[in-house]
Amino acid sequence: MNIPTQTNDVKSRISPDSDQESSCLSRRNVILGAAAVVAAISLPKNSPASTPLSMKDQPLKNNNEKDSNMNSTIDIPETAQTFDPTNFTVVPARTFDDLRVGEIFRAPSRTLTDAHATAFQAVSADNHPIHYDVEYAQRHGHTAPVVHGLQVLAFTAPGATLFPQYIGDVFISFTEASCKFLKEVHAGDTLYSALEIIALAPQGDSGQVTTRATIHNQRGELVLTGEHKYLLRRHA
Repeated sequence: MNIPTQTNDVKSRISPDSDQESSCLSRRNVILGAAAVVAAISLPKNSPASTPLSMKDQPLKNNNEKDSNMNSTIDIPETAQTFDPTNFTVVPARTFDDLRVGEIFRAPSRTLTDAHATAFQAVSADNHPIHYDVEYAQRHGHTAPVVHGLQVLAFTAPGATLFPQYIGDVFISFTEASCKFLKEVHAGDTLYSALEIIALAPQGDSGQVTTRATIHNQRGELVLTGEHKYLLRRHA
């Protein structure tokens, strides 16, 4: 019995397009293989892609074949457990005995504006026209309204410098302040204030710190000088 074969017929039905498709796939596979070889050769010897994991790099497994890293807390930060708000300081804490005559604590410079004068007027209730009326100020020999003297003095506040940050834990009281106004200050002037320790007087378990307060303007003129006195504990 003769079984008809269709081998020749099947081959005859394969279109030229199929041959072309197969040829394209072959060429693509050759190109991709060549690219992979080039990439492998180009990798640095120590790169992660070219270096197998060492025993140190591979996760360790315990007797139960579980990743031992699951139970490790080495890499987990414990900020919540170790953070102490009382130790969160801007600068290292100091006591009276740590201070030295000649140390200077400067405040950031600041340019005065009319808004500052208005704010101070609201707080002080000082409504004198010398501070707010241009015509009045000029009629009385001033080039412009004069900034309140007490407002200028406020620029020597210790808190404007880092000094209280150092001695905050041993600070008892701000006992005395004095000053002389040497030059007028007007809106638009930039002020530079500083406190210099000029005397340290131990008094038993406490001590008195005296500082010289100075304020200069943008022209280098000394517009205010004075003194502050503070009482501190000698030990924290």
